[in-house]
Amino acid sequence: MGNARNIAFWVLLFVLVMALFQVFSGGSSSVSGREVPYSDFINQVENGTVSEVTLDGEQIIFRGSGGTEQVTIKPSEVDVTDTLLENDVRIIAESQQQSGFLSALGLWLPFLVLIGVWIFFMNRMQGGGKGGAMGFGKSKAKLLTEKQGRVTFDDVAGIDEAKDDLEEIVEFLRNPQKFSRLGGKIPKGALLVGPPGTGKTLLARAVAGEAGVPFFTISGSDFVEMFVGVGASRVRDMFEQAKKNAPCIVFIDEIDAVGRSRGVGYGGGNDEREQTLNQLLVEMDGFEANEGIIIVAATNRPDVLDPALLRPGRFDRQVQVPNPDIKGREKILGVHAKKVPLGADVDLRIIARGTPGFSGADLANLVNESALMAARIGRRVVTMEDFEQAKDKVMMGAERRSMVMTEDEKKLTAYHEAGHAVVGLNVPQHDPIHKATIIPRGRALGLVLSLPERDRISASYQWFTSRIAMAMGGRVAEELIFGKENITSGASQDIKQATQMARAMVTQYGYAHEELGFVDYANEQQSYLGAYGGGTTHSSETQRKIDEKVKEIINDGYETAKRILTEKSDALENLAQGLLEYETLTGPEIMKVINGEALTRGDDDDDADTTSGGSSLTAIPKTKPKPKGPDLSPEPST
Repeated sequence: MGNARNIAFWVLLFVLVMALFQVFSGGSSSVSGREVPYSDFINQVENGTVSEVTLDGEQIIFRGSGGTEQVTIKPSEVDVTDTLLENDVRIIAESQQQSGFLSALGLWLPFLVLIGVWIFFMNRMQGGGKGGAMGFGKSKAKLLTEKQGRVTFDDVAGIDEAKDDLEEIVEFLRNPQKFSRLGGKIPKGALLVGPPGTGKTLLARAVAGEAGVPFFTISGSDFVEMFVGVGASRVRDMFEQAKKNAPCIVFIDEIDAVGRSRGVGYGGGNDEREQTLNQLLVEMDGFEANEGIIIVAATNRPDVLDPALLRPGRFDRQVQVPNPDIKGREKILGVHAKKVPLGADVDLRIIARGTPGFSGADLANLVNESALMAARIGRRVVTMEDFEQAKDKVMMGAERRSMVMTEDEKKLTAYHEAGHAVVGLNVPQHDPIHKATIIPRGRALGLVLSLPERDRISASYQWFTSRIAMAMGGRVAEELIFGKENITSGASQDIKQATQMARAMVTQYGYAHEELGFVDYANEQQSYLGAYGGGTTHSSETQRKIDEKVKEIINDGYETAKRILTEKSDALENLAQGLLEYETLTGPEIMKVINGEALTRGDDDDDADTTSGGSSLTAIPKTKPKPKGPDLSPEPST
């Protein structure tokens, strides 16, 4: 439809331009004869060779002595009529007046062309929105129908508590009398809060699908335009449309784009955004609960929203949509796995256990990557091996087998990763080792992955110190085997992770309360002066204590790793040689290699594997610095 309108516009514009050309050309008929000087025309008249002329404005058309049609231009203020009559020449005069229509067209056509061009470009600037260029104040909310696919709660898994909160809204839209007869009022708005990819938009569509009511969807950024007042106009129009289609659901995605707190950043605010927010606040207060309009909004930044938007009477409920736990991940995998043929060896619970911290979108991507890998090698079904390879690719990056590594680099990488693994197996608290590899993946030359046996809700002091010791294991292994003079810069990512954990322990988790007390130094220094240029609110003496404590925690981890690797030197050597021979070892294979047992591929215990987090030897290029690799370890939840 949009292409047809564009083509029609250009055709109309072409016709108008051609008509304009015709009007300004005077509408005169073209003369095919040759043009002669006026003096030659007079000589021919006086010689009697011209019997008839046609006067068309300043043009004189005649047939000369040669028998051909000729034309000449009469000089201004010269009357040739008397000369022609004296020589018995027949005179025919053409009217120079245009019809009323052509005269009006000639007067208004230039303006019509300019207006048409302006309308076209304004329409393009406004994104071809509803109502054309003159309708940029109209709402851009789209009405989703059954054609876009009906979504129900059966299509949403892993967020049971969020579904329970919204089922009451569904029940109200289906049977409003059930609540109104007892004087109850349904919440006017529900705010879905959660990390990206957890299914907030899908959940809102499921509410509309379950209730069987119209579903309007719009993004918060669609309200704000370059013209002040346009956003407010769109808010008014959106609510007018909603009232006409009530009962219905209006879903505003990424509402933080328009709902940020007013007055923040004085002098640099956006008047258009604040006017739009003010209109949204007024409209949400301007309709009654019995009108059947439910506003559902989604954001992953509830902390930046204006308090007036969150008060009762507007967004009465905040529905948390967190990342799913292991049971939720299994259900989500089951929903997405319905679309692909699974092999008999696929166990979704094992996959769910190996993907802590994954959102619904991450799990959908994992299933898709598994199907692509199976299709790439010509399989008819997706096997557990495909899921494992897809999981490694998503979490660690694609294998870079084409990367050229010398034998010395492979040997150093093997001992580095073996150091991580041996320390991880001998610290008091650490997640089980899942896999170790010296195949370059992503930006790392090698990786050791460890996984929690369950979803971790909180972490202890001992767990943090064990992770820091494991992070130091790679650097310590290089020092013990190759000497201090041959230590490489490949442990930079390990040092970064250890420093982040140690600083969080000191400034946020209160693990240095003897010296620093129970004070949140990390967030306190940002919130107090962050909006006014940054800086810290504590003294230089306090900062010195923080730095000393961080250094002390990391040094303790270093000494712990050094003690373990010194005592377990045989395990370090066996595992490094095993990695050099096999390149990738699973958790059970690592234990066999450390114990000196023969390793036969094919006897893996698949039940033991799952994936997430770990440490890596980062590749350091020889020419120019490369951005540091991502932190593959899941953030601890406290």
